[in-house]
Amino acid sequence: MNDMTSGSPIKKIIRFSVPLIIGNLFQLVYNMVDTFIVGRTIGLNALAGVGLAGSLGFLILGFAQGFTGGTSIPLAQAFGARDYTRVKRSVAINIVLAILVTAILTILSTIFLKDILKLMGTPDAIISYAYDYMFIIFAGMTVTVFFNMVSNILRAIGDSRTPVVSLVITTVANIILDILFIVYLKLGVAGAAYATVLSQLIAVLICYYVIQKDIYFLQVSRKDFDFKRSEIIHHCQLGFPMAFQTSIIAIGAVSVSTALNTLGPEAVGGYSAASKIDQLVIQVLMSFGIAMSTYSAQNYGAGQYSRINDGVKQALLLSFGVSFAFAVFLIFTGGYFTSLFGDPASGQTLHLYGHHFFLLTAPFYWLLALLFILRSTLQGLNDSFIPTMAGIAELIMRVIAAFVLTPIIGFSGTVLSNPMAWLGSIIILVPAFYRKRKELRLLDDF
Repeated sequence: MNDMTSGSPIKKIIRFSVPLIIGNLFQLVYNMVDTFIVGRTIGLNALAGVGLAGSLGFLILGFAQGFTGGTSIPLAQAFGARDYTRVKRSVAINIVLAILVTAILTILSTIFLKDILKLMGTPDAIISYAYDYMFIIFAGMTVTVFFNMVSNILRAIGDSRTPVVSLVITTVANIILDILFIVYLKLGVAGAAYATVLSQLIAVLICYYVIQKDIYFLQVSRKDFDFKRSEIIHHCQLGFPMAFQTSIIAIGAVSVSTALNTLGPEAVGGYSAASKIDQLVIQVLMSFGIAMSTYSAQNYGAGQYSRINDGVKQALLLSFGVSFAFAVFLIFTGGYFTSLFGDPASGQTLHLYGHHFFLLTAPFYWLLALLFILRSTLQGLNDSFIPTMAGIAELIMRVIAAFVLTPIIGFSGTVLSNPMAWLGSIIILVPAFYRKRKELRLLDDF
């Protein structure tokens, strides 16, 4: 556990972020393994199909993941206030709500998957790959959602280490299962999906074991499910806006994929491969944001309002420095790393697309750094409205890039959807955060 209500803010944030970064990187690795093995052993069309499925998965799974992230905030606030009875009831509410949301999403996503892919204008050459992969992922959604729920619960009490350990083990398991299912059993892209679901199940079991063994105040009994209606409403007031916010952003990603489909399988494959590298940066910067969500929620629950402002300043300096380092590195090497996802025949094509991708994206990583810190801090302070509005701004900018710029300037228009979306979000978040900062100063005076 990591009590973030005392001590040096930046030390607490880094201590929380480092395991989180390691865990997110391992999660990224096991996602990349699917893409890498599929691209190297099955071909460019299969690579494009799995890559396209990523944006669709973000739309559906992102809703559930955003929801569990939001419902963990009341738990972090209760932990900051040292109200362990309320912590247990929050765990119980998280479980019930996760089951209900997952059941609805699983039914809808599996039934309408093929229709959605056709609506996106998915090329015939890759639609079967995308369908085979995503159907299994959606059918196993319960595992994915519960992994995110348990991880968010642990992070809410400052434990970012246990999710890391589970992800390290999961990554190794995923690599082994990918090789077994794809290379030896010849299950194709379906094998990659099976490997992902089964490896995440391992992560869920590890986290559950740690809670049952070591963290008594997260262990729930039947009486903890006797919660009040007002408590359910409070969790939903934070969970659903974060879920919709994630889905709004995901709709933008699906819009980009739809526009990308008009450029052909090579462009889809190039963008998908480059996006896997881009996710490395996103996961690191997002880790600082998640740390700030827990940091601000715990300090808000403890009434340490001035400490929140200090943490934001220090986290921004850290995040800006990291984003600059990534930008310089990927401008010069992004094309090379993208080419590694293809076989010898497609490697040069992927290199060109990857180099172009990072020339237009990497210089704007500082915007993404600012976005994650401010949005997550506001969420930790019970503000779900402004982050949702910021998500809508992201969606508008992505749609403009996808359907206005792409027909005019092609692949460049699709790539520019990322920095344009970040800018749209920042325009909403910055003035809102300054207003919130003034409120915290006033509270601190009492």
